[in-house]
Amino acid sequence: MITRIDAAALTRQRATNPGSVKAAWRDRRRNTRPVDGRLMIVAADHPARGALGVRGDANAMASRAELLERLAVALTRPGVDGVLGTADILEDLLLAGLLEGKMVIGSMNRGGLQGAEFEFDDRWTGYDAETLAASGMDGGKMLTRICLEDEDTARVLESTGRAVTALANHELMAMVEPFLSVRVAPDQVQNQLDADSVIKSIQIAAGLGATSAYTWLKLPVVSQMHRVLDSTTLPSLLLGGDPAGDPLETYRQWADALAHPTAMGLVIGRALLYPADGDVARAVDTAVGLVHGGVA
Repeated sequence: MITRIDAAALTRQRATNPGSVKAAWRDRRRNTRPVDGRLMIVAADHPARGALGVRGDANAMASRAELLERLAVALTRPGVDGVLGTADILEDLLLAGLLEGKMVIGSMNRGGLQGAEFEFDDRWTGYDAETLAASGMDGGKMLTRICLEDEDTARVLESTGRAVTALANHELMAMVEPFLSVRVAPDQVQNQLDADSVIKSIQIAAGLGATSAYTWLKLPVVSQMHRVLDSTTLPSLLLGGDPAGDPLETYRQWADALAHPTAMGLVIGRALLYPADGDVARAVDTAVGLVHGGVA
């Protein structure tokens, strides 16, 4: 079981043998999706958008070696189905042998940098459908923030729709993460996390693309969550966000939402990789138990 990462060895391999990345994707053992469709995914695409903060520490995710070691712990826990990330992180995990038998979702648009004047202009700076398919990955994820006062939203909606169609053409999961969002300060965007706003964002996101056959939603857990989930038949994964408050209450909220038939699992990053007590394994095991029950 791999739980330690040699970051220096990864750098040497990247410098001396960059072609090993393509070969590793080719040789990787693919994931077999659970029969019941439920998924426990670890998210790790935050740094590429300049979002390094966790629980008040603005640079919590700044150390790549530390992040990779936390990911190694998470991905080797029983019941973890896969990981979501950008190319740099996924390729480090790939070269370290941590993606064998895992579902891999590539993050597609990271151009809307946290705190930037152009944050709503969230361009496709990451994966495209063709690369995801050629590398044998399982899907792509799109952050789709909808600001009714910002004209860049129209471009993001169009780009998301095209990506959904392209992923479906390759029979890959199109994971759409929608929010109704507003700018509350020149350097601050705020997602609207009331039930009505989340429902509206779901309705908009669900209609993007030429088919919804491969569309999944990535949704925040908010109040009246069962009413939120009643608004769609698309399979939905629940996100964690920047952890705050009592972890036990967070787990309770996840468990309650997962009781709804539309909720098919969790895609959690910071709440599991940087838990308040520092015990990544215990946090991940708790989340796995909520999704899959007892895991042998």
